[in-house]
Amino acid sequence: MAIRHTHHEHLGHVVFITAAAAIGGFLFGYDSSVINGAVVGIQKHFDVGPVQTGFVVAVALLGSAVGAWVAGRLADRWGRTRTMQVAALLFAVSSVGQMLPFAVWDLTVWRVLAGVAIGMASVLGPAYIAEVAPPAYRGRLGSFQQLAIVLGIASSQLVNYVIARLAGGDVNNPLRGLEAWQWMLGACVVPALLYLLFASSIPESPRYLVLAGRTGEARKVLAEVEGADVDLDARVEEIHRVLRTERVPTMRDLRGPALGLLPIVWIGIVLSVFQQFVGINVIFYYSSVLWQSVGVTQAGSLLISFSSSVINIIGTFIAIALVDRIGRRPLLLIGSAGMAISLGTAAWAFSAAQRVNGEVHLPNPQGMIALVAANTFVLFFALSWGVVVWVLLGEIFPNRIRAAALGVAAAAQWVANWTITVSFPALAEWNLPLTYGAYALFAVLSFAFVARWVRETKGRRLEEMG
Repeated sequence: MAIRHTHHEHLGHVVFITAAAAIGGFLFGYDSSVINGAVVGIQKHFDVGPVQTGFVVAVALLGSAVGAWVAGRLADRWGRTRTMQVAALLFAVSSVGQMLPFAVWDLTVWRVLAGVAIGMASVLGPAYIAEVAPPAYRGRLGSFQQLAIVLGIASSQLVNYVIARLAGGDVNNPLRGLEAWQWMLGACVVPALLYLLFASSIPESPRYLVLAGRTGEARKVLAEVEGADVDLDARVEEIHRVLRTERVPTMRDLRGPALGLLPIVWIGIVLSVFQQFVGINVIFYYSSVLWQSVGVTQAGSLLISFSSSVINIIGTFIAIALVDRIGRRPLLLIGSAGMAISLGTAAWAFSAAQRVNGEVHLPNPQGMIALVAANTFVLFFALSWGVVVWVLLGEIFPNRIRAAALGVAAAAQWVANWTITVSFPALAEWNLPLTYGAYALFAVLSFAFVARWVRETKGRRLEEMG
């Protein structure tokens, strides 16, 4: 009984520190989606058109690509927790800057800085969680990152709604000396300061400590997360054996025969790109249009579209329950199949779309079918690619290149995200059904890619990855 109690005590400690690290994922989701509630306010306040406004929204994604690119190298030089603290400070400073802009270009600069913080959080959370989690629980604990992201998205929607209601329903109305949209963008400072607090209190990754030659500290952390009954000397030597170079990995370490990069790095990049090319962010950005197309008022759609976030959260919990039971590959394959069918159904439904005064309207039953298909797509994405890609990016790379390779893969994900976000309005204007059909095609291709190239990592030590 004492052994069982000790096991749960250590597992509880691991759950706490992984949840603390995942606050970066919460900020990732919150800060990347909070801008949606402020778009109209920015347009009216600065008297700018949709092109400039779209640039302000999308530019954060480019900043995220930069943040993801540099985060791995910074984490290997400064440590995982110290780099988390830097990201938390960037979140806090950029939130205040976005809250108090004096011009559009000024707001754009703060959006880029926020994007850098988002990109860093997208790398640091999965890397840290994978390195402290016991193999038997690593999938579920790694899922904390995506759970935090979807909770951050949902929280930003609720906060935006509450602030808009307090301001009388108009985001340009004054609220305690500022306009409502400014409070929306500034509210992120609260979770940013919490992230800084927790990042300053959790232990450093044992694999970074071994890499830095701090083996005594590594033994202490390993005892905390894996239990004192583990042979700590053997575990330290096992980690050290795969980190023989004892140097910070660079892009040179990622080079290989496959178009200039190691095959495993390409697998991480393609996984990241497919996660975005199925069009998940398009569903979130335009879900209110779907609700309005079946007769819901514009005001009502703002709150009702929250249902997509609820479904996203439900799917994430399903993934957490299954990822260590049935494995990563089966979940990805199930998700790809489900997304392909639901996106294909949405494409068919939108083929009946009619434009009235510039807005898309769907007749019955296509309108309801489109809504159901869109939410089914969100569910299949959440229970598979939304969670599993982040888990795999923390697992599939060998220890000596993990942080650098994860940074490259995450940067590719942000570039893909930006590509989809920027291209959708023009593609939808050209042919909405074909656009959704293209997303369905990417879901089919993702199924074939996983079946051919992705190996199962369930239950394997990180030191076994090669």
